[in-house]
Amino acid sequence: MTQLAFHTLNGIAFGMLLFLLAAGLSLIYGLMKILNLTHGSYYLLAGYIGLTVIQRTESFLLAVIAATLAVALIGAVMERFFLRRFHLDELAQTLLTFGFLFMFADLALWIWGGHPQTLPKPPLLDGSMQIGEFTYPSYRLFIIVVGLAVGAALWWFQERTRVGAMLRAGVDDQEIARALGINVSLLFTLTFALGAFLAALGGVLGGPLIGMFPGADFEVLLLAFVVVIVGGLGSLKGALVGGLLVGLLDNFGKAFFPELALFTIFVPMAAILAVRPTGLFGQQ
Repeated sequence: MTQLAFHTLNGIAFGMLLFLLAAGLSLIYGLMKILNLTHGSYYLLAGYIGLTVIQRTESFLLAVIAATLAVALIGAVMERFFLRRFHLDELAQTLLTFGFLFMFADLALWIWGGHPQTLPKPPLLDGSMQIGEFTYPSYRLFIIVVGLAVGAALWWFQERTRVGAMLRAGVDDQEIARALGINVSLLFTLTFALGAFLAALGGVLGGPLIGMFPGADFEVLLLAFVVVIVGGLGSLKGALVGGLLVGLLDNFGKAFFPELALFTIFVPMAAILAVRPTGLFGQQ
């Protein structure tokens, strides 16, 4: 029972990291219909930027702030000066974001090298907490709390704020939104920046657990796509449920069936899509 609880918490913690990635990816697609293949690069860049800030300042909080803001700015520039030129041209957008993925990967390799690196955990979260009959790392519990808090904040933002109402209007009908005086162009840029911000937050928080290394951008991008496909493109609830489901499947698969780790993720995904082609919470 102790082992089961331990692996369950590990799966939830990993699922929360996937949720941060998938929420931004799903948000961008929901409004702008862009499958942003650069999303994994935002994770990797944020981790490396956070590591550099920690090495200079020894502050994890400053690393989170600097990395998320820097990557959000990169996302805003990409949308404003590159992707906007190919609005609703899915092939051009896919090729462009794929090209940026390779450019960012080479840039990271040039600046930070090819050796795997991890972020140090904050000193306050470097220990363990007693949960029933076993101890569990405090940092993983912190990630679970942050993931839940971000999910609640995103729900409040979408459902209870004026900007969220404008965002939903833009998703439902861009032409009507423009006719009502909504600045859809600015909304696109802010949405893309928010999506990049969420991926960057996942990169910094995941740095002490997963680390940064060449190819990490592809790995997290693949898992993020699995999450949004299972949960449903454009659905925040789907990103949360999908993230938890994939996180649990990935952790239990690696723990009990390491030779079938990918099998335990992709077979349930295929089964879900066979029943609901748009995902668990996608629009039919």
